[in-house]
Amino acid sequence: MKARSVISTLLIALTGAIAGLFIYTRFLDRQDDSAMTQKTNENATYTALPGQEPIDFTFAAENTVHAVVHVKIKTTVNYGINNPLYEFFYGQGAGTKREVQGYGSGVIISRDGYIVTNNHVIDEADDIEVVLNDRRTFDAEVVGRDPSTDIALIKIKAEDLPCVKFGDSDAIKLGQWVLAVGNPFNLTSTVTAGIISAKGRNLNLLNADYRIESFIQTDAALNQGNSGGALVNVNGELIGITSAIYSPNGAYAGNSFAVPSSIVKKVVEDLKQYGEVQRGLMGVEIEDVTSDIAKEMKMSEIKGVLLRNVNGDGAAAAAGLEKGDVILFVNDQAVSTTSELQEKINRYRPGDKVKIGYLRKGKNGDAEVTLRNAAGNTEIVAPGSYSATVFGASVSQVSARVLEQYNIDNGVMITSVGEGRFKSLGLGRGTIIISINGQKVSSATDIKKASDNEKTLTSVEGFTPDGTYFKLQTRR
Repeated sequence: MKARSVISTLLIALTGAIAGLFIYTRFLDRQDDSAMTQKTNENATYTALPGQEPIDFTFAAENTVHAVVHVKIKTTVNYGINNPLYEFFYGQGAGTKREVQGYGSGVIISRDGYIVTNNHVIDEADDIEVVLNDRRTFDAEVVGRDPSTDIALIKIKAEDLPCVKFGDSDAIKLGQWVLAVGNPFNLTSTVTAGIISAKGRNLNLLNADYRIESFIQTDAALNQGNSGGALVNVNGELIGITSAIYSPNGAYAGNSFAVPSSIVKKVVEDLKQYGEVQRGLMGVEIEDVTSDIAKEMKMSEIKGVLLRNVNGDGAAAAAGLEKGDVILFVNDQAVSTTSELQEKINRYRPGDKVKIGYLRKGKNGDAEVTLRNAAGNTEIVAPGSYSATVFGASVSQVSARVLEQYNIDNGVMITSVGEGRFKSLGLGRGTIIISINGQKVSSATDIKKASDNEKTLTSVEGFTPDGTYFKLQTRR
């Protein structure tokens, strides 16, 4: 009996031990692991949601920092002396000169030294120096600039450079993680992270004709010196060139903006191939559809872009589009804002055909538009037709709208002013020049011809930015 009792007691104890081990391994141990995981995640920079892996930025960062360069510029500023007697002896606008230095960022896009940056980074620069991430320095030359998109292409003489591949900015989505890589405050190889906050932002920052603003908005921190840097996705692909911040005090305040790669890639290809950005134009004036416009036109939804005016001799008119039509699609891709429409049309060149889906008096229609250049034909434009530098100032071709506004048939507009004859004459940004030395001008090339390649300047005729007519007689 005692033996049986002992055996029974041992069996009960063994059974209890097995049950206790089972409960511990199945429940208590798992809870401890969960508590440990929770504690670890509290200290992590990014915590994965259930079923997701933590986001790793190291690949994108390591494959971008070596291809983002420091761009340093030097320019000479003339501090004029307001003294008529001094100007009588030494010339109008004479004064002390001082060298000013600036800096920004750039992105190597090819192994043979092509670099993308912002136009405003190198605008008016006398010398451009590029410092690579390995501290090598190179002098850079300007391949081309495009004030309308704030993109410039420069080149250094080097081979086998690290470079960033273009990504698809059309594929990005709100909330997607991105990295901004640049050189803020002269601090090289700085990486910040953020998410896509919005797409197609129009900030009215650019003053050039044919301006295209369709910025990617992020909350990745940018500061002075980041301009011209890279905005990349987690795969290290270039989806934008960082350009601006929106801030009440000039410091980073949570919003930063980049030119999408869809625009950058087209501008770069044109500058390399043609020396000038080839713009396909529809010949229209546009505005966003508002609730009032939608109600007036009896639209069930607030969408599309209204044709406020259609130039009678433009591409849109030739295709049958009319004032009051609402553009809904470009090549079957929906457009909801003017910036989206401009960005999509900007991808094409003169002579290209685009399919436009529109709404007219409640009925849908399609039109095939053959895009034209600013001169109204389908030819590829020559370098300097849109913008170039003469007498120290950047000038661009005047749009048909401006010609009509001023009731003139020719002219060029000053888009920025550097040191030179035009600045000494007091000609500022927005000035329209219609003749040089008594000869009509419609391009920078015309100005150079009329002035014997900038050697002679006896008269300038045009309009000030406020529309006042002037005619200046100069000393030479």
